[in-house]
Amino acid sequence: MHSQLTAYITLVSTSGVLNLYLCFYVFLKRHKYTNIANFFILYTAAIAIYCFSSAFGLVAVTLEQIKFWTIIQYVGMPVSSPFGLLFIMRYLGVKITKKRCMALLLIPFISLVMVATNDWHHLHYKVFEIDLSLGAPFIYQEIGIWYIVHGIFTFGCMFVALLLVFYHWKETAKVYRPQLITLMFGQFVPIITAFIYLVGLTPSGIDPVPMILWLSSLLYLWAINSSRMFTIMPIAKDAIFNSINDGVIVLDEAYRLIEYNQASKKMFPKLNKTLIGMNFKKVWFELSGSSFPSKLETATQVIHFGYDHMKRIYQVRTSSLEHANNNKGQLLIFTDITEVKRLQMELEHQAYYDDLTQIYNRRAFFQKCELAFAAATKTSSPFTIILIDIDYFKRVNDTYGHSVGDQMLIHVVQVCQAILKEDMLFARYGGEEFVLALKEGPEIKGEDLANQLRKSVEAQPLLTEQGDISVTLSLGVAEAAIDAEETLYQLLNKADQALYLAKRNGRNQVHVHTKV
Repeated sequence: MHSQLTAYITLVSTSGVLNLYLCFYVFLKRHKYTNIANFFILYTAAIAIYCFSSAFGLVAVTLEQIKFWTIIQYVGMPVSSPFGLLFIMRYLGVKITKKRCMALLLIPFISLVMVATNDWHHLHYKVFEIDLSLGAPFIYQEIGIWYIVHGIFTFGCMFVALLLVFYHWKETAKVYRPQLITLMFGQFVPIITAFIYLVGLTPSGIDPVPMILWLSSLLYLWAINSSRMFTIMPIAKDAIFNSINDGVIVLDEAYRLIEYNQASKKMFPKLNKTLIGMNFKKVWFELSGSSFPSKLETATQVIHFGYDHMKRIYQVRTSSLEHANNNKGQLLIFTDITEVKRLQMELEHQAYYDDLTQIYNRRAFFQKCELAFAAATKTSSPFTIILIDIDYFKRVNDTYGHSVGDQMLIHVVQVCQAILKEDMLFARYGGEEFVLALKEGPEIKGEDLANQLRKSVEAQPLLTEQGDISVTLSLGVAEAAIDAEETLYQLLNKADQALYLAKRNGRNQVHVHTKV
């Protein structure tokens, strides 16, 4: 074995030993590191297999031995570049899914199978034989179609990894940049070496890549021990920015759009890079077709607004922001509160509306009527209450059942609502009783309206499977005494007295409370 070959084997073995050491070193201390260590372990293990099999291939004396160690090389070498890419992606905070991992490992697996079965199809190597002039272990080879596919994939993984590191350089704190330099060299060295090999500038029949991998291994070892590569690592700004569930939009001092995160893109699908640099008022008009619902000049504010024809409701918090070089800007943070608002509306509806008839309940009536009655008292305006009772309602329940009784309650409400104006305060008072408040309405107006309701209900019987059921109402009307210290409860008591007389005098009639 001549001295040059010995030097090759020594360099390749050194690379293998260093990578094996890194693999075991990180594996034994993995509980102290972040989860990026797992990909690094796989990465260095694959390189170690590649290097050691290359070394054994260099001491082979027959073509069969060389082919065997070439197959072993392809156990580690094809997966080393995707594992390196995954390691860097994890390090930089790029999201990694099982599907991405499986996709990246598909071509390396096919490459291993292609090399192992090359004698049958010659798709990876068209020619693979001992170099006639140099002899074993030097190989003369002509590449096949799959070798090109495999090479493009390998270079692609390393190149993408290198670009990712470059892309995150500016947004990485200076204290972490030595780590990024290590990652750059870890990808750059094998790329350049492989390129020199493919253009024929290295010794014939020898793969030089494993010979120089000891250099990147030393850099990784330095980074682990000096800059605590696995215990403290930078989380890229865009990883944090885009992982926020709230939509974030950044404006400069002139209120021009300069940045937004992925959550904003989901909230406002029309948001895109072409809008960057445009004044935000124009941007918002492009997104919504309307003006922004607040003044951007306000230092800090919280507003709620509807978007997309009220399908979504957002809370937006605006605050001043100071960029680099003391430039002022604005930060807009959008929070989707659609579900919160929906639940809030449901709770409010349950609290203030009658479940059966969907009109105000007793609680809502008193809350709203107290305000209206106080306003009328303050301005000495007329204020009238009408109490309504369904005649013989208990008899309906006893005869036809409670389900028909419920239908009757709904029927009466619907008939009354067809006559009442939307702004009238109409509520279920309890059981089969209803109450109606007329703001700025004297008792004569109340009496007329009560008779309209009575006649309309009497003229429209309830249609059921058991037949038509006639419905009549008894109504009591009372007007608040002007310039008297009368409460809402006293007014309701007067209306109740009038209702009692209407029922005692035969029902299906209106009785007005007599002023004393």
